[in-house]
Amino acid sequence: MKRVLAVIGFCLLAQGVQAGPSINVGVVYDYLDGDKSTYLKRIFNGGTSTAFVKVEILEIVYDAQGGAKEVPLQLQADSRARDGLVASPARLIVPANAMQGTRLVYLGERGSERYFRVRYIPVMPEKEDAFAVTEEEREAYQKTLQAGVSVLAGYGTVFFVRPKDTRFDTRIENGGARYAVRNNGNSVIEVDEFKSCVVGKAADCYPTTKNHVLPGRTFSFDKEAGREYRFKIVEGEAQKNHVVQG
Repeated sequence: MKRVLAVIGFCLLAQGVQAGPSINVGVVYDYLDGDKSTYLKRIFNGGTSTAFVKVEILEIVYDAQGGAKEVPLQLQADSRARDGLVASPARLIVPANAMQGTRLVYLGERGSERYFRVRYIPVMPEKEDAFAVTEEEREAYQKTLQAGVSVLAGYGTVFFVRPKDTRFDTRIENGGARYAVRNNGNSVIEVDEFKSCVVGKAADCYPTTKNHVLPGRTFSFDKEAGREYRFKIVEGEAQKNHVVQG
């Protein structure tokens, strides 16, 4: 009897955890082409209650060794506007089983490529968050989440802002034991769907990976005898499949 009660309790808890908002931001990597200044990002809520979502943006800065750190956006020198990427709106109210969009707008110079971390964070609506809800609605929403034992899970994405005059220049070095993809352009390229498999055994492969190669950087791998490497090199809208034998 105790075992049956324990199973019932676990099932009720599992159902409760699923209650509440559950957002989906789609792809993790987004790219703003050099001839565009805005990008529409859609957020879907597949949960059972409304999602109140804050959009937070930090800039990703790389040092000479390739190490990255996230820093707050600065103000432009000649205005009070932020220098970089902003979200409009930065607060979203997404009903259950519905979708809302926010526009990511780039403000600033486009001489070189820039990178941003964009986080979509479901929150409890508070007065300081500027969500258009009354105190009664906020309390009712809080009670709903507490009753459902909901877990508010957010998502982080990476946003690439290409230079105004985007230039792709990819160089390939296919040596005897090593293969290298060098990015001599001024915008990120992708070595996408990279898969290393035993020749003739399509099921005997390492996990597929996606690799971003920043300007001035190189993606390389050692070729092993008896293995085959399949991937595609993506330069903006253009892509080309490659097959390399070890």
